[in-house]
Amino acid sequence: MLERHEMDGFLVLAEELHFGRAAERLMVSRAHVSQTIKKLERRIGGPLFVRTSRRVALTPLGEQLRADLAPHHLGIAEAVRRAVATAQGTTGTLRIGFVGALWGQLLVLAADSFRAMHPDCEVRLQEYSFGVAQEPVRSGELDLMNASFPVLETDLVTGPPVVREPRVLAISADHPLAARSALTLADLAGVTMIQTPTMPAYWSRSRTLREGGPDDGEPEPPRVGAQASSLQEGLALIAAGKGAYPVGAQVVRFYQRPDLAYIPITDAPPLDWGLVWKRGHETPLLREFTRVVAEVAATSGHPGTSPAEVAGGRAEGEG
Repeated sequence: MLERHEMDGFLVLAEELHFGRAAERLMVSRAHVSQTIKKLERRIGGPLFVRTSRRVALTPLGEQLRADLAPHHLGIAEAVRRAVATAQGTTGTLRIGFVGALWGQLLVLAADSFRAMHPDCEVRLQEYSFGVAQEPVRSGELDLMNASFPVLETDLVTGPPVVREPRVLAISADHPLAARSALTLADLAGVTMIQTPTMPAYWSRSRTLREGGPDDGEPEPPRVGAQASSLQEGLALIAAGKGAYPVGAQVVRFYQRPDLAYIPITDAPPLDWGLVWKRGHETPLLREFTRVVAEVAATSGHPGTSPAEVAGGRAEGEG
């Protein structure tokens, strides 16, 4: 295995074909360059240069070594340069995943803004179904993705909430509750809920509002409904009367269907969304992108959906 100073000395001399100029570029003495080449030739087992009083030239063996070694040497130098640049937050690639149409819009806007500020950086976006949870981040497939809170895994880190929205109950248009203009948590007692088996149990309890109710009482556990591994699958099952599910009000905006009703839950806590990444994998580039996402969300009309929009969207769907 060649040492770095041997590779540098050989390739610089192969380019300059002059010990003095090579020594100047390497910022060492001429004798040091000569000693390095002699040591390398002993290790290789043959002469790499022809030396006379008038010229220095590569031997056929030297030509072969230069041809084989130069691309790898450049690759190592480029890898180190890119690593330093990424660590300093000046360049690199971010792989971002998103769940849901609202986050798709938000991250496309954020990526465009980010690229304008950092033209040497690349942002790759990819859509996922909600059933994958944060596994793409945990496995290293992604650097960053959006998630609805809470996220309690200790190997993951969450940023601050970026989107906050009211909760609504997605329910079949034929269900008796579909005629209501609003619901409370008490109204959900005994309602059959769609199940999300690929998500953590604590997350499912939070999303189905099973962690306490009005007057600090424990609500009746919801009946177990059909299982869904994606939003579209869940909405189809809900429309078919296989269960209901509390969702963020953004669903009203992006997933209108005549066979579904979305009813505001007036006393439910808002649903918070933010970005999540793997613990220990934060970089200046990642921090900068999360800042841009928060800024875009605050200025582009994506912080959430108001109860008035929910009511309006419901009326349009019923019409």
